[in-house]
Amino acid sequence: MSKHYDEEFKLDALKYRNDNPHLTVRAVARNLGISTPTFYNWQKAAKENNGDVLHRGSGNHESEEAKEIARLKRELKNSEDALMILKKAMGILAREEQK
Repeated sequence: MSKHYDEEFKLDALKYRNDNPHLTVRAVARNLGISTPTFYNWQKAAKENNGDVLHRGSGNHESEEAKEIARLKRELKNSEDALMILKKAMGILAREEQK
């Protein structure tokens, strides 16, 4: 499972790298407990967004429509999971009846 870091941590990581230019990116990432590609992704995002690392955590959506879409996708996933469980249970019960 991937870890999620808040915007403050990401900005602090970038500042740490700038404050310690003698350290390699790999060393900075190791010191912070993150992967090197993760650090490079944050660095790229900051460069593309004028120094800001965009962060979209739980519940942070671009618009009300995006929030509703996320809710509906969650609901659909939960329904699909429940349906799969019911299908498996029906298969198990059908096999037991045949015995």
